[in-house]
Amino acid sequence: MNKIPASELPLQAGGQIYHLGVHPDEIADHIIVVGDPGRVEAVSKNFDTVDFKHTNRELVTHTGTLRGKRITALSTGMGTDNIDIVLNELDALANIDLKTMTVKPEHRTLNIIRIGTCGALQPEIKVNSFIAAAYGFGFDGLLHFYEYGNLSDEKLVDAFVEQTGWNERLPYPYCVPANTELLNRIAFDMVQGVTASAPGFFGPQGRQVRAQLKYPHLNEKIEQFNYQGKKITNLEMETSALYGLGKLFGHNTLTVCVAIANRVSKDFSKDYKPYVTKLIETVLERIF
Repeated sequence: MNKIPASELPLQAGGQIYHLGVHPDEIADHIIVVGDPGRVEAVSKNFDTVDFKHTNRELVTHTGTLRGKRITALSTGMGTDNIDIVLNELDALANIDLKTMTVKPEHRTLNIIRIGTCGALQPEIKVNSFIAAAYGFGFDGLLHFYEYGNLSDEKLVDAFVEQTGWNERLPYPYCVPANTELLNRIAFDMVQGVTASAPGFFGPQGRQVRAQLKYPHLNEKIEQFNYQGKKITNLEMETSALYGLGKLFGHNTLTVCVAIANRVSKDFSKDYKPYVTKLIETVLERIF
């Protein structure tokens, strides 16, 4: 077996994975990921037990039990760059022997569900609606640093590039589907569509405050995109990397979000927190 060099997969002095700061037995097969570290407690307070807690930077991990099964709540922080760290380390915890630094002979599959917030891009989607990402569409370029084979729906990507006149200076998009079983079980009654992940909150999502936008009409083109009935329903900052790396590593992934804004109508939720609470409760009811 090829041994993974310490520089490629660093560990803490106690043997914990470097950024998450946990041992392999401290994560469950069912993992809820959230961006906000403060939202981990909002998830884990619904567990029957919380047996493990750890914090490192913006990465907070709580593992316990729910209805007799182990479950983890974990914060990723914001952005696809953080997802790159978290997904690689979760997969290493599941599928790398950290003592010998070799790949385990049997693959362990994780079910990773992101609960987040987003901005809706279709005028009919009401603020505070629940949106499930049937596809994660990446404007971030992260997956292109990996050999990902045929994971991306290139016909959908090509149609998007053509319809929007996507500028060649921007990262080339990619598009990865959700896990069908998780999508059908957890999000059967939610709005479903293509969720786009941007590499930032302001300019990359078409928000102009003081700095002039290079592509001021890009959101309009994204809103109008349609490929075989598939439309981009919402914008956020993590799903494309979650889906891309999840598929690459052989894990099941799904994102569900509360639409706290509608970018077309310019509406913003007056109080979205009760809806996030309801979404957390809904996912936990359906997760097993």
